[in-house]
Amino acid sequence: MRLLLCCCLLLLSACHTAATLPPIPDWQSSQGHEHADLGRIIDLRSGASLTPAQLVEQLAAAELVLVGEQHDNPDHHRLQLWLLKALAAQRPQGSLLLEMLNPDQQDRVVAAHAATLDGQAPADLPAALAWQKNWDWALYGPIVSYALAQPYPLQAANLNRSEIMQIYAARPALQGRLSTTAPVRETLLADIRESHCGLLPEAQMPAMLAVQQQRDRRMAERLRAAPTPALLLAGGFHARRDLGVPLHLADQGVDAGTLVLQLAEVGKPVSAASADFVWYSAALPEKDHCASLRRPTSAQ
Repeated sequence: MRLLLCCCLLLLSACHTAATLPPIPDWQSSQGHEHADLGRIIDLRSGASLTPAQLVEQLAAAELVLVGEQHDNPDHHRLQLWLLKALAAQRPQGSLLLEMLNPDQQDRVVAAHAATLDGQAPADLPAALAWQKNWDWALYGPIVSYALAQPYPLQAANLNRSEIMQIYAARPALQGRLSTTAPVRETLLADIRESHCGLLPEAQMPAMLAVQQQRDRRMAERLRAAPTPALLLAGGFHARRDLGVPLHLADQGVDAGTLVLQLAEVGKPVSAASADFVWYSAALPEKDHCASLRRPTSAQ
């Protein structure tokens, strides 16, 4: 009888957890709808597949959660908003941090937050926040608008433009046992070369690497200082356990209580070294981002 009662209680608890979750958004990207991994969530530590409810349950127990995204994939931003709402249904959120916000925008964010909670949300929110045009507001606007209507703070996690220029010029030495290893630096340099289409002069590479790692260090510092439970939304490379913010957190003595979820398009495998979980989304059509940068060949 007691065993039956326990089973019933567990079943009721599981049903309650599932019932409180918002519906999973429909896929917006056009590719990969027939892929076997579409929508699959994998615990990379064990290889087990998880339901959305199981993922939320694990993330909800962590003090620090990092979510890596592909910036231009609309499904990643819809899943991020879903996660915020799902986590809030399980426990109070402490703070949300965005790579897309710089410190010189923070006062504007605080003012917009206060106005929104007072029922006076800015009519032109991107203008009120001095939102940077390189971050597509159509993708990030729903997340920012939702966060500003919540009681917890929305915080900048990036560097100011002026700081980036100083780092680029001075290349300050990075302190840390894990983030400064040769494999980490070489992998980041390779990604910088690829993301810039192999067109950057080699002489610029050390400065570009310094900027990348100092951005990771800033995100780690901001995440470490944020009210918990804290959630950071950032590009996939910034969120990687083996290359990005988690290494800088570990160099600062913060490791336990941190979980990394990578949102990835189907067909782009995520390794167990780089994340704790992966959630596979639909994919955007393949595009040659370097085509417009290449010089046209002369007619023969």
